[in-house]
Amino acid sequence: MTGTLLKQWQTLPRSLQIILGRSTLVIPQMFGVLLVTFFLIRLLPGDPAVLLLGNMQTPEAVEQLRERLGLNGTIWTQFLTYAQNVLQGDLGTSIFTSNPVVVDLMEKAPATLELIFYATILTVALGLVLAIFSVVRPGGSVDVGSRIYGLAAGAIPDFWIALLLIYCFFTLLGWAAPPFGRIDALLTPPPAWTGFYTIDTLIAGDFEAFRSAIGRLLLPVLTIAIVNAGGLMKMTQSIFDGVWRSDFVRHARACGLPESVIIRAALRNSLPPIITIVGFMIGYLLGAAVLVETIFSWNGLGQYAVQAVMNSDYPALQGFILVAAAFILVVYLIVDILYELADPRIRV
Repeated sequence: MTGTLLKQWQTLPRSLQIILGRSTLVIPQMFGVLLVTFFLIRLLPGDPAVLLLGNMQTPEAVEQLRERLGLNGTIWTQFLTYAQNVLQGDLGTSIFTSNPVVVDLMEKAPATLELIFYATILTVALGLVLAIFSVVRPGGSVDVGSRIYGLAAGAIPDFWIALLLIYCFFTLLGWAAPPFGRIDALLTPPPAWTGFYTIDTLIAGDFEAFRSAIGRLLLPVLTIAIVNAGGLMKMTQSIFDGVWRSDFVRHARACGLPESVIIRAALRNSLPPIITIVGFMIGYLLGAAVLVETIFSWNGLGQYAVQAVMNSDYPALQGFILVAAAFILVVYLIVDILYELADPRIRV
């Protein structure tokens, strides 16, 4: 029986094996996140009941509100109750917004995911192109410029880049859209098919709203890309340079292969570690976008998490962390599958 199951397992596509194998680890990983998050959040300063009542607080009112919020039981009783609710798909009710946390997250997650999606594309494109050109044409203008950019990108904070872009392209030149939200306030947001305004406006056939959504995305996406492409570029340079100097590249050049073919082959051999770097970068962007969202009034998960911390909103903060953990686990799963596609010899 075991031998039959093993043979059936081996006949499955490698990508499906990775998905099934990683899926068995998701439950214990998410439980660990749930456990650690619940107890660490309780260490935050501030009592939600006191913050909500403000100047109207009395010992009796605080006690009644804590009872209503479920904060009077022992810490383990609170955790067991919360874990049971999570299993039923209930992440609680936000103390600050009074909405179910699931509703808040579903409303705000698309904004952050859309921002991260386009920022990742631009960051990867910019980092790879600069790295390849600087290695293939050492000493050239691109190589010199990339060295200067690599040093500056790691030293300049993202909020400063954002403010500089707003000042130059919106205040001085007037080319960029106002840094307020995802779409013009006078336009109606499209029906939420995907949550991505750039896609939903096309589905709805509203090209004016599409242009507005693209215009509002440009500066925040450019901010994130400028800040993060430098680190990706430097690491890609190191990886690609090692491959570019290898024997198989010299042999391919001696055989008279076109330069473009050699570059593609060298890039293909450099992909596995680059894929890992990009995977970590995407997970990092989920938290790094907080300042960018604040500056551009981008009503996403970052601002939601900041408000939850400031207001000791335990359910909202726990819900955000669970969603972030699930997002990162999905990203790492995709990274494992891309490993297989980039180099079938790798077994993850």
